[in-house]
Amino acid sequence: MSTREPPVSPVAGTTAPCCGIGTDGGLTAEEAERSAALLKAVADPVRLRLLSAIRSTEAGEACVCDLTPLVGLAQPTVSHHLKVLVDAGLLEREKRGTWAWFRVVPSRLEDVRAILA
Repeated sequence: MSTREPPVSPVAGTTAPCCGIGTDGGLTAEEAERSAALLKAVADPVRLRLLSAIRSTEAGEACVCDLTPLVGLAQPTVSHHLKVLVDAGLLEREKRGTWAWFRVVPSRLEDVRAILA
């Protein structure tokens, strides 16, 4: 019984497609890392609820003091989730007095959509 080796492409380092998919297509390793980090930020039910709540406000922004009771978690926990979203670039944070206000960054939501498109 012999094993079949994939055909070698004339381009060094690539494999010719035997089933219609070449190994040189799709996301680069760097693109995959960036996409995974972005998806990881939204891959949490609490963070999805926070994004949705902020996005649906008339002003397009929300105070952490309003978000805390919405998700039924302690303020430090909500602040942690919001920090993850800010670090991923999905939210912008603005300090007003003793409270922090958050806005969605529309271009980053488009980046999430583009990953799945």
